[in-house]
Amino acid sequence: MTIREVVFPPGRQALYQKNRYSPAVRCGDLLFVSGQVGSREDGSPEPELDAQVRRAFDNLNAILAAAGGSFGDVIDVTVFIVDPEARFERIWSVAQEYWGEAPYPTVTAVGVTWLYGFQFEIKVVAKIPAPVPA
Repeated sequence: MTIREVVFPPGRQALYQKNRYSPAVRCGDLLFVSGQVGSREDGSPEPELDAQVRRAFDNLNAILAAAGGSFGDVIDVTVFIVDPEARFERIWSVAQEYWGEAPYPTVTAVGVTWLYGFQFEIKVVAKIPAPVPA
């Protein structure tokens, strides 16, 4: 049986327990992060698109940090965008603030019709070495 370790960002456990999913699961050196949206602490969406994208990345980075990593450890990215034809360029310009230096992770962008009141979601897989027991 595969051993899965759930990773929680600080202060968000109640939101994940309410919605019944894990924010991230570590399996060996791999970290699988659930889709992150631009939600405030109470789960409500940031109303403005740029702020929503920034909040999604901030939420993602909090999970990566809780696992001992950063966006530089990300190897695969999937983004979901409502109405990508109208929003992609704007979202991508904000995302570049968080992207870092080459080599970049792989990316798949998916256009969707609904994201529970959000316009953007990002999920990633990262390779973060597990902490060595003392």
